[in-house]
Amino acid sequence: MSLVMDILTICAVSAGALFFLAGTVGLLRFPDTLTRLHALTKVDNLGLGLIVLGLLPQTSSVLFAVKLVFVWLLVQLSGAVVTQLIAGAVRHHGADG
Repeated sequence: MSLVMDILTICAVSAGALFFLAGTVGLLRFPDTLTRLHALTKVDNLGLGLIVLGLLPQTSSVLFAVKLVFVWLLVQLSGAVVTQLIAGAVRHHGADG
């Protein structure tokens, strides 16, 4: 059973890392600020979710698993708030690029 959990961890963490890489490529390649924000928030949320999902079977206690989920939720909330603030500033000031 440990081998199955290790394979699940490797697959999920690798997929999460690929999503982070895709977000970085989007950040560098997309033409304006709003599309860059969109690329980063979508793939980074999914990437972190996959990494947390991959790490959950490796935790030694339920407390550590709950901490991982809380960190993921905190990043979800803070990422959404910061993205809204940046998008509002871009729309208000018209600065793009």
